[in-house]
Amino acid sequence: MDKINLKIKRSIMFWSKLAILMIQVGMYAWLWYNHYKDIMPRQYWHKGNWAIVGLYFVLLYFFSKEFGALKVGYLKTWDVMYSQIFSIICVNGITYLQLALINGDWALFEHFGPIFCLSVVDLFVVFVWAFLMRYVYAVLYPPHEMLLIYQDIDPKHLEEKLNKRPDKYLIKDKIQIHDNLDDVLSKLDGQESVIIADVPSHERNAIIKYCYERGIRCYGIPKISDIMIRYSDDIDLFDTQLLLFRNGGLTYRQAIVKRGVDILISLLATVLLSPLFLVIAIAIKSYDGGPVFYKQKRLTKDGVEFDILKFRSMIVESEKNGARLAKADDDRITPVGKVLRRTHCDELPQIFNILKGDMSVVGPRPERKEIAEEYKEEIPEFDFRLRVKAGLTGYAQVYGNYATTPLDKLKLDLTYISHYSLWLDIKLIVLTAKIVFAKEKSEGVDNSQKTALKNK
Repeated sequence: MDKINLKIKRSIMFWSKLAILMIQVGMYAWLWYNHYKDIMPRQYWHKGNWAIVGLYFVLLYFFSKEFGALKVGYLKTWDVMYSQIFSIICVNGITYLQLALINGDWALFEHFGPIFCLSVVDLFVVFVWAFLMRYVYAVLYPPHEMLLIYQDIDPKHLEEKLNKRPDKYLIKDKIQIHDNLDDVLSKLDGQESVIIADVPSHERNAIIKYCYERGIRCYGIPKISDIMIRYSDDIDLFDTQLLLFRNGGLTYRQAIVKRGVDILISLLATVLLSPLFLVIAIAIKSYDGGPVFYKQKRLTKDGVEFDILKFRSMIVESEKNGARLAKADDDRITPVGKVLRRTHCDELPQIFNILKGDMSVVGPRPERKEIAEEYKEEIPEFDFRLRVKAGLTGYAQVYGNYATTPLDKLKLDLTYISHYSLWLDIKLIVLTAKIVFAKEKSEGVDNSQKTALKNK
C-alpha cells in the first residue's frame, strides 16, 4: 500500500511539473502563431511551426532542470522562484535571439515587447505554481522521521543544519555505534529513514546494505574518497567493472578553454563595472580617508601565493593582532564595508587578479596560508582543493556559506574539480547572482571562532 501511495505521490509531482512546462510552452506557441510567425520572411509549414515550438520546450526543460526551477519542495520556495527567473530569462533571451537570426536581420528587435510580456506572464504563472505546489508537496511528503547514527564525533552541527528544514527532516532518535554493530542493525527495522554521520567504512557498508535490503531510505555524509568515486569514469573493457580516478585536476584542453573564458569575462567586467568601481572608491575614501584597495596574500593553484585585491571593508590595520576571519557583527567592519560585504561588492576588484592569471572566475575560495595551515592540521587533505586556480565564485561559494566548515568546503571544492565542465562554470556564474543578497553567504563566523573550524 505504501508503494502504491508513493507511486501516486510521484505521479502527482511529475504531472504538475509537466503541466507548468506545457502551460509555458502553450503561451509561447500562442505568441508564435499570433505574432512572430507572420513577420518572418517566409512562412513555415505545420511541421516547421511545431519544430519552433518544440525547440522552446527543449530549452525550457533544459534550463529548468539545470537551475533547479522544478525542485519545488526540495528547495525553498524563494530558491525555486529565483531559479525560475533565471530559467525564463535564459530561455526567452535565447529564443528571441533565435527568432532574430531566423528573420535574417536585426529588425526583429523592434518587436521586443511581446517576448517581454510573455516573460512577465511566465513569471506570474510560475510564482503561483510554486506557492501552490509547495503546499501540495507538504501534504504529500510530510517530514521524514530519521534515525541518526554516529560514532565518535558529536553530530550537533549536522542536527542544527537538518533542523533548519523542519519541512523535510525530523530527527526522531539517534544512536551511537560502540562495539556491537548487530545492536544498531536491530534498531533499523521499522525506521522510515536513516542518516549516517561519521561512521567508519565497514560499519557504514553494513548499514547501507541492511537498509537497501529492507527498502529503508538512507542518507549519508560523503567521505572525501566517496566524492572521488562518485565522479570517476567507467571502464567496460572487461567483464570486471573498473573505475578510473584521474585525480589530476583539469585537462590541458579544459585549462586552455577556461583561461580564454576568464580573460573574456574579466575584460568585459572591467568595462561594465568601471562606474560602480568609481562610486565605491569615493565612498570608501570619504569615510575615513584610508586606502581604497586592500591587498592580502592568498593561495591559488599548487599552493602558489599571490596578492588578492579587494575593496577595503575594514578599518585600517584591522589585523594588527593577527589573522582571523570576520566574525558576525565584527566591529572592525566599517559602515561602507558592511554594505560591500553584504552585496559581495568588496570582491569585485579580483577581476584584475583573474585578468593577470592568478585566479579564475570559478574555482575554490582563495584561503590565507596561515589559516590553510591551521585547517591542514585537522584535515591533511585540505590542499586537494589546490588542484585548480582559486576563484571569484565557485561550487563552495554557491552551495556553502562564508562560515562553512573546512571539511565541508573541501568536499564541495572536490565535487567541482572532480566533474568540471565549461557548462558547470557557466551554471555557477549564473547562480552566483542568486546568492548576492543571501545573508548566510556573507555572515561571519561565530564570535568564539578565529577560523571556520567549529569548536568541539
